[in-house]
Amino acid sequence: MKILVADDSKLARLTLIKTLKEHEPSAEIYEAENGAIAVELFKVENPRIVFLDLTMPIMDGYEALKLIRQIDPHAQVVVVSADIQTQAQELVLALGAKLMVPKPINSDKMLAVLQQLVF
Repeated sequence: MKILVADDSKLARLTLIKTLKEHEPSAEIYEAENGAIAVELFKVENPRIVFLDLTMPIMDGYEALKLIRQIDPHAQVVVVSADIQTQAQELVLALGAKLMVPKPINSDKMLAVLQQLVF
Protein backbone atom coordinates (compact mmCIF):
# COMPACT_ATOMS: atom_id res chain seq x y z
CA MET A 1 0.00 0.00 0.00
CA LYS A 2 1.28 3.47 -0.91
CA ILE A 3 1.11 6.24 1.67
CA LEU A 4 2.14 9.88 1.27
CA VAL A 5 3.34 11.93 4.25
CA ALA A 6 3.52 15.69 3.68
CA ASP A 7 5.00 17.94 6.36
CA ASP A 8 7.68 20.62 6.21
CA SER A 9 9.22 19.30 9.44
CA LYS A 10 11.53 16.37 8.79
CA LEU A 11 11.18 15.33 12.45
CA ALA A 12 7.37 15.34 12.18
CA ARG A 13 7.57 13.20 9.01
CA LEU A 14 9.95 10.73 10.65
CA THR A 15 7.77 10.45 13.76
CA LEU A 16 4.63 9.88 11.72
CA ILE A 17 6.36 7.33 9.48
CA LYS A 18 7.67 5.45 12.51
CA THR A 19 4.16 5.08 13.95
CA LEU A 20 2.80 4.15 10.51
CA LYS A 21 5.37 1.39 10.11
CA GLU A 22 4.29 -0.13 13.44
CA HIS A 23 0.85 -0.83 11.94
CA GLU A 24 1.61 -1.05 8.21
CA PRO A 25 5.16 -2.44 7.99
CA SER A 26 4.95 -3.22 4.28
CA ALA A 27 3.67 0.21 3.23
CA GLU A 28 5.52 2.15 0.54
CA ILE A 29 5.89 5.61 2.05
CA TYR A 30 6.54 8.77 0.05
CA GLU A 31 7.59 12.04 1.66
CA ALA A 32 6.92 15.65 0.70
CA GLU A 33 8.17 18.75 2.47
CA ASN A 34 5.50 21.04 1.05
CA GLY A 35 2.07 20.92 -0.56
CA ALA A 36 3.31 21.40 -4.12
CA ILE A 37 5.55 18.33 -3.90
CA ALA A 38 2.70 16.42 -2.24
CA VAL A 39 0.35 17.16 -5.15
CA GLU A 40 2.97 16.11 -7.72
CA LEU A 41 3.72 12.88 -5.82
CA PHE A 42 -0.01 12.21 -5.53
CA LYS A 43 -0.39 12.50 -9.33
CA VAL A 44 2.49 10.10 -9.98
CA GLU A 45 2.12 7.54 -7.18
CA ASN A 46 -1.65 7.60 -6.46
CA PRO A 47 -1.29 6.68 -2.76
CA ARG A 48 -4.14 5.07 -0.83
CA ILE A 49 -3.69 7.47 2.10
CA VAL A 50 -2.27 10.98 2.44
CA PHE A 51 -1.18 12.42 5.78
CA LEU A 52 -1.07 16.18 5.31
CA ASP A 53 0.17 19.05 7.49
CA LEU A 54 -1.57 22.42 7.08
CA THR A 55 1.26 24.89 7.63
CA MET A 56 3.92 24.37 4.97
CA PRO A 57 5.92 26.66 2.66
CA ILE A 58 5.31 27.07 -1.09
CA MET A 59 1.83 25.48 -0.90
CA ASP A 60 -0.04 24.96 2.35
CA GLY A 61 -2.10 21.93 3.26
CA TYR A 62 -5.42 23.61 2.50
CA GLU A 63 -4.47 24.24 -1.14
CA ALA A 64 -2.85 20.81 -1.48
CA LEU A 65 -6.01 19.19 -0.10
CA LYS A 66 -8.17 21.03 -2.65
CA LEU A 67 -5.94 19.96 -5.54
CA ILE A 68 -5.63 16.35 -4.37
CA ARG A 69 -9.42 16.09 -4.07
CA GLN A 70 -9.77 17.55 -7.60
CA ILE A 71 -7.43 14.87 -8.91
CA ASP A 72 -9.23 12.11 -6.98
CA PRO A 73 -12.54 12.94 -5.25
CA HIS A 74 -12.21 9.70 -3.25
CA ALA A 75 -8.71 10.42 -1.94
CA GLN A 76 -8.30 9.54 1.73
CA VAL A 77 -6.60 12.54 3.25
CA VAL A 78 -5.86 12.75 6.96
CA VAL A 79 -4.85 16.21 8.12
CA VAL A 80 -2.26 16.09 10.91
CA SER A 81 -1.75 19.53 12.36
CA ALA A 82 -0.89 21.49 15.47
CA ASP A 83 -3.74 23.84 14.47
CA ILE A 84 -6.64 22.32 16.35
CA GLN A 85 -9.00 25.29 16.13
CA THR A 86 -12.61 24.44 15.33
CA GLN A 87 -12.53 26.71 12.27
CA ALA A 88 -9.53 24.85 10.79
CA GLN A 89 -11.16 21.48 11.43
CA GLU A 90 -14.45 22.56 9.84
CA LEU A 91 -12.62 23.88 6.78
CA VAL A 92 -10.52 20.78 6.14
CA LEU A 93 -13.53 18.51 6.56
CA ALA A 94 -15.51 20.73 4.17
CA LEU A 95 -12.62 20.46 1.68
CA GLY A 96 -12.90 16.67 1.83
CA ALA A 97 -10.41 15.46 4.43
CA LYS A 98 -11.48 12.19 6.05
CA LEU A 99 -10.11 13.17 9.46
CA MET A 100 -8.16 15.85 11.25
CA VAL A 101 -5.93 14.76 14.11
CA PRO A 102 -3.67 16.83 16.34
CA LYS A 103 0.10 16.48 16.31
CA PRO A 104 1.88 14.44 17.41
CA ILE A 105 0.40 11.08 16.42
CA ASN A 106 1.37 8.24 18.71
CA SER A 107 0.86 4.53 18.03
CA ASP A 108 -2.61 4.39 19.60
CA LYS A 109 -3.84 7.43 17.64
CA MET A 110 -2.39 5.97 14.43
CA LEU A 111 -4.24 2.70 14.96
CA ALA A 112 -7.49 4.60 15.53
CA VAL A 113 -6.92 6.63 12.35
CA LEU A 114 -6.13 3.58 10.23
CA GLN A 115 -9.24 1.78 11.50
CA GLN A 116 -11.39 4.63 10.15
CA LEU A 117 -9.99 4.43 6.62
CA VAL A 118 -10.92 2.16 3.72
CA PHE A 119 -8.21 -0.16 2.41
